[in-house]
Amino acid sequence: MRKSFLVFFAAVAVLCSSCKSTKVSRYSDSESVKDLSGYWNENDIKIVCEELIKGCISSPSVANYKATNGRKPIAIVGKISNKSSEHIDTAMVAKRFQTAIINSGVMYFVADSEQRLELRAEKADQAENAYDTAKSIGNEQAADFMLQGTVYSHVDAEGKESVRTYQVDAQLIDIESNRILWQDEKVIRKHVKKAAAKL
Repeated sequence: MRKSFLVFFAAVAVLCSSCKSTKVSRYSDSESVKDLSGYWNENDIKIVCEELIKGCISSPSVANYKATNGRKPIAIVGKISNKSSEHIDTAMVAKRFQTAIINSGVMYFVADSEQRLELRAEKADQAENAYDTAKSIGNEQAADFMLQGTVYSHVDAEGKESVRTYQVDAQLIDIESNRILWQDEKVIRKHVKKAAAKL
């Protein structure tokens, strides 16, 4: 009798736990994103990229280019390297850089290498099938500057506490001369304290 009661109680417990619905919180702004693990996340990308681009677009080199050439410089984002100990999607970092540059209005931006291949294929197709309205293949604008960057990380841990340090370096490079026109870094540190295991 006691055994059947325990089996019944366990079945009821499982049934009750399965009745609980999954809770989902939607975030429309990355400022609201919770940092659950202490690892690199979307909010870190936003903070780092926006602050670095603020420094980049206000640099004397960008202002001098416009004054000397009579137009805004044209930029492109190059390789963003991940030299951290984590798997970091550097494509997200590159897109954040791109968005910040475009929205600043200080520099023009051209399509990346993958986009250019698709656009050239479209122009070739237009030349063959829409001759009267086809867009010219030879009118692309070349980038003047390339933005490159690197993500680093370091973890200092003892027991259940750790300090996670993330550093993103960025450089704006003159494509023609290879001169580094601007360089800066942004560091984010996180103190992570794990809860003690419950007995």
